Amino acid sequence: MKEEKITEILKALAHPTRLKILELLKEGEKCVCEMLLPLKLHQANVSQHLAILKHFGVVEVEKKGLYVYYRLRNPKFAEILKALDEILIDLLNEERKTLLELRKAK
Repeated sequence: MKEEKITEILKALAHPTRLKILELLKEGEKCVCEMLLPLKLHQANVSQHLAILKHFGVVEVEKKGLYVYYRLRNPKFAEILKALDEILIDLLNEERKTLLELRKAK
């Protein structure tokens, strides 16, 4: 059960647009209209991605007047993004080190 739920969450996160949405939402709640320009996507497309994130419990929604606002359901999702950034930096540094060693060996 636990593995299946984690897999569902990871699948929800496993899209570049949804990761960008999470990056925006880690700064605080936003309505779809505030995400359009940074994402360079149409409203319908952003809404589809947000629906997936909502379905899997990554974001929550609050209607305020005419606007619907989205926010991370749990701040630990921001920590996951930070950890992934750090892992990527480590991997790139390892690759860089390997390339430098190969260059020296020539």
